[in-house]
Amino acid sequence: MTYAELKKDPSIRAFIQQADESLKALGYTEHSFAHVGRVAETAGYILETMGYSAHQIELACMAAYLHDIGNLVNRIEHSQSGATMAFCILEKTDMPAEDIATIVTAIGNHDEGTGVPVNPVAAALILADKSDVRRSRVRNQDVTTFDIHDRVNYSVINSTLEIDDSKTTITLNLTVDSQYSSVMDYFEIFLQRMILCRKAAESLCLQFKLIINGQPLM
Repeated sequence: MTYAELKKDPSIRAFIQQADESLKALGYTEHSFAHVGRVAETAGYILETMGYSAHQIELACMAAYLHDIGNLVNRIEHSQSGATMAFCILEKTDMPAEDIATIVTAIGNHDEGTGVPVNPVAAALILADKSDVRRSRVRNQDVTTFDIHDRVNYSVINSTLEIDDSKTTITLNLTVDSQYSSVMDYFEIFLQRMILCRKAAESLCLQFKLIINGQPLM
């Protein structure tokens, strides 16, 4: 199975859609095709820029596309349930066991709290997933009822993740509208994610930097 085939698979699309519906019912931000597509693109960019093979890039894109299907089971420990689901899906294809193992490992290690960048695919997935902070992911249109997650995501007007020309630093650059959220709000809910991003970057021989409104914070 290729990444292109994976994206077209009706069962996988149904799992992603239904997982997102569960999160919608819980009041979470968007985790559907826009999110997984962006994460896949970013994960691919990271490994391509760092000189990894086309095969590794393909695996990263596939892991990224599947990384949130565990929310179909439950939000709690969704990385582990998602890894199990991915294993069941991919085992039925012609994919080599080594590639399945890489994808399953990356999915099972993508979330803060339990995640560890144990291989380059996992590291790229972590960085790509945790950097997808943006206003368009907020479903709630009533600003007066925003919780802290809504406020933080809605406040992000622009978000970029870039590796410098010397391939020594990866920078998450955010433009934040302080009318909706403060920098402290961001750190309150995302500190563990940023620490995991730093570890993921280091495993790829990169330094992780966070810049918010032009101010370096990490």
